[in-house]
Amino acid sequence: MASMKIKKGDNVVVIAGRYKDQEGKVIAVNKKDNSLIVEGVNMVTKHAKPSMANQQGGIIQKEGKIDASNVMLMHNGVRTRVGFRVEDGKKVRFAKKTGDVIDTVIDKKKVRESK
Repeated sequence: MASMKIKKGDNVVVIAGRYKDQEGKVIAVNKKDNSLIVEGVNMVTKHAKPSMANQQGGIIQKEGKIDASNVMLMHNGVRTRVGFRVEDGKKVRFAKKTGDVIDTVIDKKKVRESK
């Protein structure tokens, strides 16, 4: 499976669909179905029963999933595509529009093998 270009904590803008041009921070990433949960985008209504965790119950507004293909990374206030390259033996994510390095990619498989 290819690594996802958007990570938790990234600022993104929706480029297609009902929520086009809305911006937000990525709260969660689901690699299995290639979807994201973005703060303040695709708000859905859930009916929650009273429970020990939620004494009140009732109607709750929360963010729903949005497909990763419908969002674009915002880096320094500019919409940009994301690429990967190797610098000093480490894989890094970079903004294709500006060429700036966004962050270093940590390969979880290699981390597990070294332990």
